[in-house]
Amino acid sequence: MTDVLVAVDLQNDFIDGSLGSQDAQRIVEKAKERIQAFQGIVLFTRDTHSEDYLDTEEGKNLPVKHCIEGTKGWEIREELDRLRTTEPIDKPTFGSVELGRRLKEIDEKEGVRNVVLLGLCTDICVISNALLAKAFLPNAHIAVDSEASAGVTRESHCNALKAMEMCHIEILGNNR
Repeated sequence: MTDVLVAVDLQNDFIDGSLGSQDAQRIVEKAKERIQAFQGIVLFTRDTHSEDYLDTEEGKNLPVKHCIEGTKGWEIREELDRLRTTEPIDKPTFGSVELGRRLKEIDEKEGVRNVVLLGLCTDICVISNALLAKAFLPNAHIAVDSEASAGVTRESHCNALKAMEMCHIEILGNNR
């Protein structure tokens, strides 16, 4: 049995770029510590959009260009990217079906005991991928590290943590 850590969208645009925030900047060091200390498989997701982003459904609802493939904003923060041992899972939307498939493959080969998620943004992509992990691995223990995650706002971060807790996802840490 193995454990998996999913580092969600730790990209420049979400940290200090077009959708960045002070809360996001504050969790970078904690995310780095968690990734370095993790005993198991670490997967990274990367929000990935094209130049026509503003014409997409997401772009109509969030009209801020971000994570455009090939730009500096799309890149995973340098000090975190150096910790990767696998290719990032590019995802064109909040939740990644490819991540779910990858978790299922790992489970079929090795068995997955625990999945811990951290990253950005708690209230959009972290919650979406935590629920997907729960759907793909209904018998694995799913947890979110609240101290290494940040939301669009503090309030939406806390609301997302509460919602995940109601779905039997353990919330780790004191950043509630």
